Amino acid sequence: MAEQSEREAAYFTLLRARDELSGLERYHDYLLSELRRLRRSAQEDEALRATVLERYRRILRGSDDELATTFERRTALIDDELLRLPARIEAAAEYVRECEQLVEMLGGR
Repeated sequence: MAEQSEREAAYFTLLRARDELSGLERYHDYLLSELRRLRRSAQEDEALRATVLERYRRILRGSDDELATTFERRTALIDDELLRLPARIEAAAEYVRECEQLVEMLGGR
């Protein structure tokens, strides 16, 4: 009975480890998509502004620098996260491999 409990615990640990790895991989995809979206949005904003005389945009101009700063800050945060994420993904993948080995050793599923 204790053997079965140990196998089940190892198996459920493996499932959680796989879920964590999958979550990190989805997060990586999200970050890449978000980075593309931000860059595209900034380019579209520039293109739109170029179609209108500055004097007509007087009310909106006050928020241009704020918007640019926000885009830059968010892009920098994403870039930083993308630098750190591969190590987290590799550690999670290694943990999955260890869990798989344990489950196999215990004669699990």
